[in-house]
Amino acid sequence: MRTADNGGIPGSPRASQWGGEAARTSPAAPRCPAPPPFPHSKSPAPRGGGGAQTRLAPGAWAAAGGAGSVRARAQGGSRAMPAALSALWLLLAAAFLAALLLELLQAPRGGPRPGLFQDLLRYGKTKSGCGQRPAWLRLLDVPKRWFSHFYILSVVWNGLLLLLLIQALFLARPFPIWLRDLLSALGGASQNQDVGDKHLSALLVLMLLWLHSFRRLIECLCISVFSSGFLHIVQYCFGLGYYIVIGLTVLCQVPANVSNGKDLFMQICWYHALGIIMYIWASVHQHRCHVILANLRKSKSGKVVNLSHSIPFGDWFERVSCPHYFAELLIYVSMAITFGFQNLTWWLVVMYVLFNQALAAVLCHEFYVNNFSCYPTCRKAFIPFLF
Repeated sequence: MRTADNGGIPGSPRASQWGGEAARTSPAAPRCPAPPPFPHSKSPAPRGGGGAQTRLAPGAWAAAGGAGSVRARAQGGSRAMPAALSALWLLLAAAFLAALLLELLQAPRGGPRPGLFQDLLRYGKTKSGCGQRPAWLRLLDVPKRWFSHFYILSVVWNGLLLLLLIQALFLARPFPIWLRDLLSALGGASQNQDVGDKHLSALLVLMLLWLHSFRRLIECLCISVFSSGFLHIVQYCFGLGYYIVIGLTVLCQVPANVSNGKDLFMQICWYHALGIIMYIWASVHQHRCHVILANLRKSKSGKVVNLSHSIPFGDWFERVSCPHYFAELLIYVSMAITFGFQNLTWWLVVMYVLFNQALAAVLCHEFYVNNFSCYPTCRKAFIPFLF
């Protein structure tokens, strides 16, 4: 990996979106080459003639060494931090995998019993699958139509992150201090990475994430017809937190040393194009599925006539019970492709989405099978022909 030697902020010896500063020597001391801040960085040649050794003012060597050690610790920490962020997504994926396996094991035994665990897994129509819920659990319900709050938050929050990233790439403006501190806490990218396609990949993925949230918001407000179903308050809070963390996860993949963004789109690769094409394909099918579900409760004129559940037909519904969940998985896979297939953290995000959506699909499929005796037996729950 090569590192950028100069940033875009006038007067800064090394501009970085993380706001790092070079070590300073005493004002009275002659100029001396500072230790290279990162591996493979260039150092200016020492001034002075005749090969005479340049002397530093008292304490300058200690200051320079201290700055170098601070940089070394920061660099080592930046390599360790992404592991913490990856561990978060791995933990979430493992938790939903365990819940999915437990649900699959309970199904042959007559189904689950009502309780807090089932209440945290189910939402909307699937809450009826575990019988009468205790009154104290119903006190923690919020309307399912509050799903739109997730996308409102995502459009605003991830739109802000996208704006700040564009300013950093194209206008050489460093991230604000609060965002730098937040990224450092979650796991910023390694300081010695400065590869143009990594900047472009993160920019494209954040754009795709924002567009996905914007489309879902429009669908929730203008197309979908929500029934009187409910979410648990913990599910609601988890959803809000998810859309905050997912945008920060993308931003953490940005190399710390922002390069000049003028030629950024000259570095587009084949996997960027492949990821965007797959994203569009999956998004179109997901939109069609949401329209099909909404039309089940509308007349031909578009007026809502009922809030009951019916068997959907058309598009991917001919193969699976929940094609919109399968499309959601494909959308996140397309973002992993846009990252160049090699971003481990994002593949852990994809793993989380896989188990999360698979669990929701299994519960929805169970609802359809239990409530409609004529439900098509050829349909799988989540993945066509497989699951």
